[in-house]
Amino acid sequence: MWSGPRNLSTAMMYAFENRADFAVWDEPFYAPYLAETGADHPMRTEIIAAHETDPMKVAQRCLDTIPARKPHFYMKHMPHHMLEGFPLIWAKDCINVHLIRHPARVIASYGVKREGMTFEDIGYVQQATLYDQFGGIVLDSSDIRAAPEEMLKKLCAAIDLPFDPEMLQWKAGPRAADGAWAPHWYNAVHQSTGFAGAEGPLPELDDAQEKMRHLAMPHYEKLAKHKI
Repeated sequence: MWSGPRNLSTAMMYAFENRADFAVWDEPFYAPYLAETGADHPMRTEIIAAHETDPMKVAQRCLDTIPARKPHFYMKHMPHHMLEGFPLIWAKDCINVHLIRHPARVIASYGVKREGMTFEDIGYVQQATLYDQFGGIVLDSSDIRAAPEEMLKKLCAAIDLPFDPEMLQWKAGPRAADGAWAPHWYNAVHQSTGFAGAEGPLPELDDAQEKMRHLAMPHYEKLAKHKI
């Protein structure tokens, strides 16, 4: 599952983790990304201390036996974590799903959580590039929030997987699979027990955010043409 930040990606991970037949992995390349770039992200020191930072080792684990020997493995990846030189061969035989969200919503939400946001941080160019490379299934998070059961059934059908109603609800609170960054980023989803309702009007942006939205829109619209 390829997704930019603030895009329902953690709720989707919880939905799949709630299935008995899935193991999940939360942003495997985040620590390698931070170690390589030196980016000043919240909880940077804790993340690097808690997770593998060698991208080659992470890539190998993507190909290893699925944890707990479950039949299926849900890997939550952020496109901008895949820096030049990081291995991607592991993704060739995966089912690649692209979770997208309108840039205005992403930019407004991400800006609340992190100062100094850059266009690279929201991953639209990188996600469009990955789609060009691997293809895959496209989902819009707004569609999921508006009709969770309908959209999850569509996704399961598209990947030849029986739908499991357990995907629609989970227990509130942290999950064992959460990355070390969860205390900063996952407050809202930890309070949830399922998908939030339909989204309202697009948020208003300041001038700098509006410029970023303008840059992101062509990449979002390119992917949105293929959404299920």
